Amino acid sequence: MPPSPPRAWQRMLSGRRLDLLDPSPMDVEIEDIAHGLSRVARWNGQTVGEHGYSVAQHSLLVEAVARTGTPGLGADALLFALLHDAPEYVIGDMISPFKAVLGGDYKGVEDRLSAAVHIRFGLPARPSSSLLALIKAADRAAARLEAVTLAGFSEEEAQKFFGRPAAAPRDAEAFLTPWTPEEAKRRFVARFHALSQALAPVAERS
Repeated sequence: MPPSPPRAWQRMLSGRRLDLLDPSPMDVEIEDIAHGLSRVARWNGQTVGEHGYSVAQHSLLVEAVARTGTPGLGADALLFALLHDAPEYVIGDMISPFKAVLGGDYKGVEDRLSAAVHIRFGLPARPSSSLLALIKAADRAAARLEAVTLAGFSEEEAQKFFGRPAAAPRDAEAFLTPWTPEEAKRRFVARFHALSQALAPVAERS
């Protein structure tokens, strides 16, 4: 008998089974995303503080940076920003150098998961190129803040790798004090629901 193919799905605490090779939007739940991201550490855990700095907390910072840097962004754009690292609830947070080593296979899995997440929550499968560029800029700005505040980078190193400082939210310091996983999950879910509720009337009018 030929060996069974390796398992390519993960069971979530919600009971969903998410296929990594062909993820269905119907198997995506915000509680699973928030739970996973709140327990995935940024910077491979090499950050200061009593708790690890989670991807959930980073995602909230990126959304706040995008909102501060581009006033008037719609709820859909901000939801894209909040969910920009959502696939990491399944595949973890790999540092950029390791992503470069893995190449296209990793990117393909990440892109399919992102599309499933976006569709599940009423967004297009992919953001526009202009919005994607805006989110990437906010992501770099957030990474710069984290690098200096949490990860031991000097200002010179941060500028070399992440560029010049961008406009930071007034409450940026609050986003840069690592929260417990429970707090990160709670805040992520609350922000998700706030943006989803703001998005709903737009979807109903279209």
